[in-house]
Amino acid sequence: MIGMLGIVLIFVMVFGGYLAAGGKLGIILKSLPFEMMMIGGAATGAFLLSNDLSGIKHTIRDIGKVFKGSKWREGDYRDLLCLLFELLRVVRQNPVAIEQHIETPEESIIFQKYPKILSDKEAVALICDTLRSASMNYDDPHQVEEVLEKRIEANLHQSMHSSHALQTVADGLPALGIVAAVLGVIKTMASIDQPPEILGKMIGGALVGTFLGVFLAYGLVGPFAAKVKSVIEEDAHFYQLIREVMIANLHNHATNICIEVGRQNTPSHCRPSFITLEEALKNLKQDVA
Repeated sequence: MIGMLGIVLIFVMVFGGYLAAGGKLGIILKSLPFEMMMIGGAATGAFLLSNDLSGIKHTIRDIGKVFKGSKWREGDYRDLLCLLFELLRVVRQNPVAIEQHIETPEESIIFQKYPKILSDKEAVALICDTLRSASMNYDDPHQVEEVLEKRIEANLHQSMHSSHALQTVADGLPALGIVAAVLGVIKTMASIDQPPEILGKMIGGALVGTFLGVFLAYGLVGPFAAKVKSVIEEDAHFYQLIREVMIANLHNHATNICIEVGRQNTPSHCRPSFITLEEALKNLKQDVA
């Protein structure tokens, strides 16, 4: 909703201000299809040229994040902490019993309580791989922390591809706008024998190319790239929380302390309160009892 409001506000303020200053949309609307064909078509071609098929699909899919926002909400962070609490409790009580949960998480009664988390392959893999490594005595907290940090960084770098691709397009749009404007000037110069009123319209149409390139770059595509980057970085906190809890567990802290470490490392706007989380954990204990 906020993303759509921002787009509407951009168009209203730019073109509304132009009309309020006495400008006429006629010349812009007349030139727009041709300028958009040159600038938009060239930008799309450059995007296709600089990305492979998976990168193209990834970028198109991530554009939706501009309007949807972050995937993980406060309730999801609470659920993650509850999930980790249940798994760590099993590890402490019966290390052998954890195997059925981490080998086939889709069949685990613990994971099935949290379908949204279960549907995220990376979150599930991060949890299961770390618990599996600990069961194989690969339990040096510092080594595991380094491995998890590199894994999360690698995933973040890969996820950032769509933001970088959009920003590259945004960086190129002003130059493509100049290209379109130059072509318009060339066309105008070929008609230099025409009356001033005709030449004025032709020059105005050429300048639409420059306007369109800058407008698309800084008014739409650039902000899209920035928003996608912001959402991806925010979603990455979800996986970093998993790392913090798992490392705390390897340091042999009490299960409740491990979960509190995770809660404290949750972004402030998504962090469940201590009382809310405590009540959720008490309900889990009552269900088991």
